[in-house]
Amino acid sequence: MVANMDLNEFHWLLAIVQSIDVGVVVLDREYRVEVWNSFMENHSGRTARDASERSFFELFPEVEESWFRRKVESVATLGTPAFTIWEQRPYLVRFKNYQPITGLEDFMYQNTTILPLQATNSKIEHLCLIIYDVTSVAVNKRQLQSMSDQFKHLSRTDRLTGLNNRGYWEEELKREYARHRRYGSSASLVIFDIDHFKKVNDTYGHQAGDTVIQSLAKIVSEQIRDTDIAGRYGGEEFVVLLPDVDAAGGRVFAERLRGVVERLQISHEGQVIPFTVSLGVADLSEPCHDHQQLIERADQALYGSKRNGRNQVTVYGA
Repeated sequence: MVANMDLNEFHWLLAIVQSIDVGVVVLDREYRVEVWNSFMENHSGRTARDASERSFFELFPEVEESWFRRKVESVATLGTPAFTIWEQRPYLVRFKNYQPITGLEDFMYQNTTILPLQATNSKIEHLCLIIYDVTSVAVNKRQLQSMSDQFKHLSRTDRLTGLNNRGYWEEELKREYARHRRYGSSASLVIFDIDHFKKVNDTYGHQAGDTVIQSLAKIVSEQIRDTDIAGRYGGEEFVVLLPDVDAAGGRVFAERLRGVVERLQISHEGQVIPFTVSLGVADLSEPCHDHQQLIERADQALYGSKRNGRNQVTVYGA
């Protein structure tokens, strides 16, 4: 078909290559540019004359040369196309993004195809790069993913404290209990609440009560490890799940938290509001029927702390 192509048809083919809205670059086996269409001119700022016979790596120093050479040599050896997509590598060559809708992105996201070009002697002496601008697709997908992540976060978060809500932390407790049943791992659950919280509300008002709850949540977030799960049980009651921590470690954590809270003084509308917490600790060292039984044991320990005068830590079974 190419052999029978007349001059007019060749002219049409060149016109198509120049007008299509994708980048077209033809390289020889030394990575020198032989074809450079108008898309490449417009986005690189270099004319075809400027780019002709120049090294691709000289024109685009941001290209990872060793990776690109491996990719191209594979295409030349196997005689089959290769592809890269923006999710694996955001771009092959760094072009500025000029699309008004996706103007928040500094660069153009790209998908790239590398095609082997067979000469009349059946040898692959040239390769064609086709560069597709997929910025709109990439940005839309990233925005959808971001929205999905935000919805997931909101669905598991207590609005007042920013800690995990009961639905989420209880699911995590179920998973930790299942891990214990399968592997014999340890875990502690700490349940605690604010002492005489009704008195705080009655004395300083409900907004002050919310401030105290939020301040406690902030302290808890600062005290836990990345692997711990902190959540709100309800009202002024909180939980912390400590994976791979036994009752002794749970007591150490709870006592440290108690001491930090005791020393804290919250200011609200010019008034200082001191408060304390009572804590109960239970772990999985004693057999449990299910995760709910661990909650009940930690609750029992908490009420032991309250019966004995508050502002203290009680470990179930100790």
